[in-house]
Amino acid sequence: MSDAMDAISTKSDIYYPSPEVVAQANVPDYLTLRAEAVADPLPFWDARAKELVDWYEPYHTILDTSTAPFFKWFVGGKTNIVHNALDRHVKNAHKNKIALIWVGEDGDERVYSYFELWKEVNRFANVLKSMGVKKGDTVTIYMGRTPELPIAMLATVKIGAIHSVVYGGFSEQALADRITDAKSKIVITSDGAWLRGKTVNLKDITDEAVNRSPIVQKVIVYKRTGQAINMHAGRDFWWQDLMALPIASAACETEVMDAEDPMFILYTSGTTGKPKGLLHTCGGYQVHIATTLKYVFDIKEEDRYWCAADPGWITGHSYIVYAPLMLGATSFIYEGAPGYPLPDRWWQLIEKYSISILYTAPTAIRSYMRYGDDWTERHDLSSLRLLGSVGEPINPEAWRWYHKYIGHERCPIMDTWWQTETGGFMITPTPVVPLKPGSGTLPFAGIQADVVRENGESADPNEEGYLVVKHPWPGMARTVWGDPDRYRFTYWSEFLSHGWYFTGDSARRDQDGYFWVIGRMDDVIKVSGYRLGTAEIESALVAHPTVAEAAAIGVPDELKGNVIYAYCILNSGIEGSDQLAHDLKEHVRQEVGPIAIPAKIEFVPSLPKTRSGKIMRRLLKAQALGQPIGDTSTLEG
Repeated sequence: MSDAMDAISTKSDIYYPSPEVVAQANVPDYLTLRAEAVADPLPFWDARAKELVDWYEPYHTILDTSTAPFFKWFVGGKTNIVHNALDRHVKNAHKNKIALIWVGEDGDERVYSYFELWKEVNRFANVLKSMGVKKGDTVTIYMGRTPELPIAMLATVKIGAIHSVVYGGFSEQALADRITDAKSKIVITSDGAWLRGKTVNLKDITDEAVNRSPIVQKVIVYKRTGQAINMHAGRDFWWQDLMALPIASAACETEVMDAEDPMFILYTSGTTGKPKGLLHTCGGYQVHIATTLKYVFDIKEEDRYWCAADPGWITGHSYIVYAPLMLGATSFIYEGAPGYPLPDRWWQLIEKYSISILYTAPTAIRSYMRYGDDWTERHDLSSLRLLGSVGEPINPEAWRWYHKYIGHERCPIMDTWWQTETGGFMITPTPVVPLKPGSGTLPFAGIQADVVRENGESADPNEEGYLVVKHPWPGMARTVWGDPDRYRFTYWSEFLSHGWYFTGDSARRDQDGYFWVIGRMDDVIKVSGYRLGTAEIESALVAHPTVAEAAAIGVPDELKGNVIYAYCILNSGIEGSDQLAHDLKEHVRQEVGPIAIPAKIEFVPSLPKTRSGKIMRRLLKAQALGQPIGDTSTLEG
């Protein structure tokens, strides 16, 4: 361990773990173990699969590469993540341990032991079965951040069905597109959700989405806000009413699943208009997420762990719902937005509930920085022992503020890089790894990542290049739902001859081998850590009757990481105005959701294009930032 640490360059901006942190770590010899696992990943993942997962039947092959790039992990194994997340705990010492603490924005509080959560999941699983949901069916979930969201996810998987969770910030059309693509005959939603003292009208949005996607036969509605909504007889059912019926028994068998059976679909934006439904399966996914959470956040029996993401994103799937339960951890979920009603809301919650691990996004950290240090100093944050960052590269200034004012210079920061496609952490430290502000440090044990040039050669130190993964890993998405050709083309065609996965991100490695992720190389914009495809935004703008053509770009923003700028060519006879710009923003809100609203809309007579007709967003971005536009030789004449 000391030899590995000594190999790190001696610079002032390196944060070394204290001897106490190293001594108390679950894996104090991590760097030695990591070196062995990177050199030969299969024994590492095999050992973790046997250590952290119970199998109904053992697997006979760790990794099957015969159908690459559609790799198979733990072939022949039979399992179900709900068995490992709940069933086994009610038979051991975790039965009465707190699994989940939930606090609503309005002050509501609920606490579930593992036994209580297990019973709720079983009851709702029986409700789903009574609604005709069978193994292999898809269920769309569109809810606020209440315990019923993870309960619905777990219940769906328990009976062998596939969930497709759609983030509650998406609009009617975005929800309808995802329902239709997943072929979901049942949707689970809420009447509304609380956000900054107001309600988000989830049921109204669901109604419109279902009108646009007539495949849906039944809608289950959880009553959260009590607001007035329409309930359609024969189609809509109240969650609470169903859970009060005799069918909602607390006894429900967990479906035995093959390791490669589908578990969930999660949609992510791409470079074409249609979002990609990434499919994750039952075996490898749970091995990956349980391993990474145990090692990276050093989960201990007494921890209270708060991942402040939304369960509707991959961060929430992997590190709010599934991995913490697999490890028998106590998780905390807060319904509300950061900084509401006052800027110290998070720090108040950490103090009151003795949170020991906080995992959040750089956008949230930067928003709290704006409020100043006084708000953090009002609360005792001494319960914290680890911090984490996710969603986008964290700028060094925010890293240092987080370390100083939240971690009080004693809490290591786990800066994690990963994707919906990867399932779990890929580049990340653990508490024993020396840290550099802004760097995700090293690929996780068992992950073979590299930064390469276009020809596949490894880039020199500090040379920007393509971030690739050179060996399969257990948590990898298996395909794009219903479109295997798109999966192959999107992720594997760039370095097809090498058989490498291309992440779509650019990065560089420094002289110590530390990775610094720079950003997207494709037409995807990250706003507050959320991935938005330019094509989806542009399609929404062009759908407005005044717009002939549109282009969207991401422009760096101090708070959100990026904001959206949109350029619109109007139809003949239409004049641009402030009112039209406002109307177009509202149109994008309706078509995609509030997270996709452009910060600026500019009306232009033309857009820069290549001779083949591709919009040169690079030129638009350079122009917006006041930078040189560079080579324009490929522009159309």
